[in-house]
Amino acid sequence: MRRLFVILASTLVLSSCATVQKLGAANDVHALLVSIRDDDQAAFEAHVDRPALRREIEARMARELHRSKADDRLKLLGALLGPAVAQVAGDALIQPATFRLVAESYGYRPSQPIPGPLAIATLLRPMDDGRVCATKKKDGPCLLVFTKEADAWRLSGFEGDLSMLKKAF
Repeated sequence: MRRLFVILASTLVLSSCATVQKLGAANDVHALLVSIRDDDQAAFEAHVDRPALRREIEARMARELHRSKADDRLKLLGALLGPAVAQVAGDALIQPATFRLVAESYGYRPSQPIPGPLAIATLLRPMDDGRVCATKKKDGPCLLVFTKEADAWRLSGFEGDLSMLKKAF
C-alpha cells in the first residue's frame, strides 16, 4: 500500500511540474498573441528568439528547395544564393503581421478576445528537451515551439506549413 502511495505521489508531482511549465509558457504565449494582434513590434521582439527562429526558417526553406522538383542547376543556384536569400526572407517573415496569419489559423481574430493563459495552456505540450510546443488541437502536431530563456518563454521554432508564412510575405 505504501509503495502505491509513493508511486501516486510521484506521478502527481511530475504532472504538476509539467502543468507549472505550461502555465508559465502560456502567460508568455498570451503576451505574444497580444503583441501580434496589436502589431506591437517591441512586445513582439520581447517574445521572439529571432536568431533561433531565423535559423529554423532558413533551414526549412533550404530543405524545401532540396526536396523540390527543380532541376539540379536551380538547386545549385539555391545552394549558392540560398543562405543570403533565406536570411533576408527570414527577417522579413518574422514580423507581427506574418504571425497574425498563423494566429488566425488557430482561430484568433483581431475582433475576438484572446483566450487567457489557462485556455492557452491546454494547447501547449511539453517537449523532451524542455521546450513547449503549441498545437491546434490537444493531440495535434506542433506548430509553434517556445524556449525558456532567462526571463521569458520565447518563440523559437515554427513547425507549421511554410505556406502559412508566405501568404503575408
